Amino acid sequence: MRSPFDAPADTAGRFLALVNDRHEYSLWPAKADVPAGWSVAYGPAARADCLELIERSWADDLIGASHDR
Repeated sequence: MRSPFDAPADTAGRFLALVNDRHEYSLWPAKADVPAGWSVAYGPAARADCLELIERSWADDLIGASHDR
Protein backbone atom coordinates (compact mmCIF):
# COMPACT_ATOMS: atom_id res chain seq x y z
CA MET A 1 0.00 0.00 0.00
CA ARG A 2 1.37 3.42 -0.95
CA SER A 3 1.63 6.03 1.78
CA PRO A 4 -0.26 9.30 1.15
CA PHE A 5 3.00 11.02 2.11
CA ASP A 6 5.02 9.39 -0.72
CA ALA A 7 3.67 11.85 -3.28
CA PRO A 8 5.28 15.27 -3.68
CA ALA A 9 3.88 17.97 -1.42
CA ASP A 10 0.41 18.86 -2.62
CA THR A 11 -0.54 22.32 -1.43
CA ALA A 12 -3.66 22.37 -3.62
CA GLY A 13 -5.13 19.17 -2.12
CA ARG A 14 -7.64 18.79 0.68
CA PHE A 15 -6.45 18.08 4.18
CA LEU A 16 -7.71 17.33 7.68
CA ALA A 17 -6.49 18.58 11.03
CA LEU A 18 -6.53 15.57 13.32
CA VAL A 19 -6.36 15.46 17.10
CA ASN A 20 -5.76 12.60 19.52
CA ASP A 21 -6.64 12.08 23.20
CA ARG A 22 -3.41 13.82 24.29
CA HIS A 23 -4.42 16.95 22.33
CA GLU A 24 -1.66 16.39 19.78
CA TYR A 25 -2.50 17.65 16.31
CA SER A 26 -1.55 16.35 12.89
CA LEU A 27 -2.01 17.50 9.31
CA TRP A 28 -3.47 14.61 7.31
CA PRO A 29 -4.42 14.14 3.64
CA ALA A 30 -8.22 14.04 3.33
CA LYS A 31 -7.97 11.14 0.87
CA ALA A 32 -6.31 8.91 3.50
CA ASP A 33 -8.14 6.99 6.21
CA VAL A 34 -8.02 8.57 9.67
CA PRO A 35 -5.77 6.37 11.83
CA ALA A 36 -7.05 4.70 14.97
CA GLY A 37 -6.82 6.94 18.02
CA TRP A 38 -7.26 10.15 16.00
CA SER A 39 -10.35 12.17 15.14
CA VAL A 40 -11.04 15.02 12.75
CA ALA A 41 -10.76 18.42 14.43
CA TYR A 42 -11.20 20.37 11.18
CA GLY A 43 -11.64 19.81 7.46
CA PRO A 44 -11.50 18.75 4.83
CA ALA A 45 -10.07 22.11 3.88
CA ALA A 46 -7.09 23.75 2.25
CA ARG A 47 -3.69 22.83 3.69
CA ALA A 48 -3.08 26.40 4.90
CA ASP A 49 -6.42 26.52 6.73
CA CYS A 50 -5.71 23.24 8.53
CA LEU A 51 -2.22 24.40 9.49
CA GLU A 52 -3.66 27.65 10.85
CA LEU A 53 -6.03 25.72 13.12
CA ILE A 54 -3.21 23.44 14.26
CA GLU A 55 -0.91 26.37 15.04
CA ARG A 56 -3.67 28.25 16.88
CA SER A 57 -4.62 25.15 18.90
CA TRP A 58 -0.99 24.46 19.73
CA ALA A 59 -0.50 28.04 20.93
CA ASP A 60 -3.73 27.88 22.98
CA ASP A 61 -2.52 24.66 24.63
CA LEU A 62 0.82 26.26 25.51
CA ILE A 63 -0.89 29.30 27.03
CA GLY A 64 -3.24 27.08 29.01
CA ALA A 65 -0.36 24.96 30.26
CA SER A 66 1.55 28.01 31.46
CA HIS A 67 -1.49 29.17 33.44
CA ASP A 68 -1.78 25.76 35.13
CA ARG A 69 1.63 26.16 36.82
